Amino acid sequence: MIQEPLELQIDSRTQIFPTQIDAPTKPRVPIYVWMVLLALVIRIAVIPFVYSEWMEPYFVSHWEQGNVARALLSGQGFGSPFPSTQPSAIMPPIYPMIVAVIFKIFGVHTIASVLATLSLNALLSSLACIPVFLMAKRSFGQRVGLWAGWGWACSPYGIYFSAEWAWSTHVLLLCLAWLLYLAQDLERSPKLLLWTGFGVLAGFAALTEPVALTVAPFLMALAAWRLFRSGNRWFLPGFVGCIALAVTIAPWPLRNYVVFHRFIPMRDSMGLELKLGNDGYTRHWIHADRHPNHDALELQEYNQSGEIAYMAHKSQQAKAYISQHPSEYVKMTARRALYLWTGYWSFSKDYLAEEPLDPPNVFMASVMTLLAFLGIYLARKRYPWEAIRYAGVIFLFPAMYYFTHPQAYHMRPIDPVLVILGCYAINALRKPEVVAPAIKA
Repeated sequence: MIQEPLELQIDSRTQIFPTQIDAPTKPRVPIYVWMVLLALVIRIAVIPFVYSEWMEPYFVSHWEQGNVARALLSGQGFGSPFPSTQPSAIMPPIYPMIVAVIFKIFGVHTIASVLATLSLNALLSSLACIPVFLMAKRSFGQRVGLWAGWGWACSPYGIYFSAEWAWSTHVLLLCLAWLLYLAQDLERSPKLLLWTGFGVLAGFAALTEPVALTVAPFLMALAAWRLFRSGNRWFLPGFVGCIALAVTIAPWPLRNYVVFHRFIPMRDSMGLELKLGNDGYTRHWIHADRHPNHDALELQEYNQSGEIAYMAHKSQQAKAYISQHPSEYVKMTARRALYLWTGYWSFSKDYLAEEPLDPPNVFMASVMTLLAFLGIYLARKRYPWEAIRYAGVIFLFPAMYYFTHPQAYHMRPIDPVLVILGCYAINALRKPEVVAPAIKA
């Protein structure tokens, strides 16, 4: 047997061919991009069927955000949302400024400007798929994240209200979704830049709708508490976040002080809002016929007295009624809360003639509420901090509307949270999980 030379011997563990280099792969498109695209296509497709009502004379003259935007373009500054030329602090500044930009480009209350406004709302609603997916995935896992993302893309409320309602609702909705996502990071990190960004975004949300201030402090307080429990610094990050929030909103109360010579933190219309829901009228959730946009005498008083005096008078009237009818006020407060969570106010013929879509809305709102509450209940032991955060947001956000008056769109900014909790509840029921011991706060 002839032995091969040593230099020709090959170790069986040695490869005689060079290692094959894998061909570069194309980066995968994140799943939430497809969610956003689907959501946007559906919402845009609905707009042609619902936009026309905004061209009716009634909506042209009574679109409060549009009236302020028109005043801005005419050089009057932040004018009244009613048929008036006086300055106003009723509407917070962000959304009227957005509408003013749209009016500047597409014309004041033209078909193009209305379509552009509704398309922007549809885009904002669709973009919420991103924080919804990321937030739900971080809270409850990949499966729930996928369900929640696709669920929000196809949500009936998300589709209808973004395509039909030309209001600040979906600016606030997107802001709240990102605030909730960032709050998850705040609870784990004392980085000052992160807390500063949260404060700035919270301030922007408050300048869109002041109701955001019922949620943002709670999220910061919960995050500071979790940092404290974990031994991290918490006071300085919390202080920086509060300062960032205060600095962001500061220009608006400063403007109000310069114009009205008194401190008005966000808006001055609480007296009117309280009066519209508390004057003995129970047929509807709001006595709209007594609004200055609908009542010539109320508008006359508003124009003659001035905004500050008018709002003070409405506040006196509302408080007088409440003090004289305390039990009725308690009943109406409970009734308003029931309406916000279930959509139910009345099934009388007169009421349904005004609100024919209420029966299916009652079903939809009630199912979403039940699933969300069930989600909190099921998450309370395995994911206690997630349950606390989500529960705090959905219970705090609508609370002030119980005492003034509700609107169907008031609950829409927290719909993504209800979708996340509902998707978790359905998945938890389909595939029961091993429940971890409760973590004491």
